[in-house]
Amino acid sequence: MSVERPGRAARLLGAALLVTLLASCARQVPAAVETGAPGFLHGLFHGWIILFSFIGSLFSDSITIYAVPNNGGWYNFGFALGVGAFSCGVAAGGRKS
Repeated sequence: MSVERPGRAARLLGAALLVTLLASCARQVPAAVETGAPGFLHGLFHGWIILFSFIGSLFSDSITIYAVPNNGGWYNFGFALGVGAFSCGVAAGGRKS
């Protein structure tokens, strides 16, 4: 009697369920509504310096790569643009001419 291994779709579904289960336990900080919350330009800057922030965060608990709390969508948009600009610059610098 042979036992069949689960197919690829079943493994993907199981992984998705596991990630969903683990993510449901995550605690989120309430959104900041005060005027001092970091916005688009802070997000853009934090995206540009992500590598240096990551290295610093390995040695200090007071350094993070992402500002919490922030003002939400505009900070996230700036952060994504900053990371994209940083990663495209790194990729372009690594190409041979």
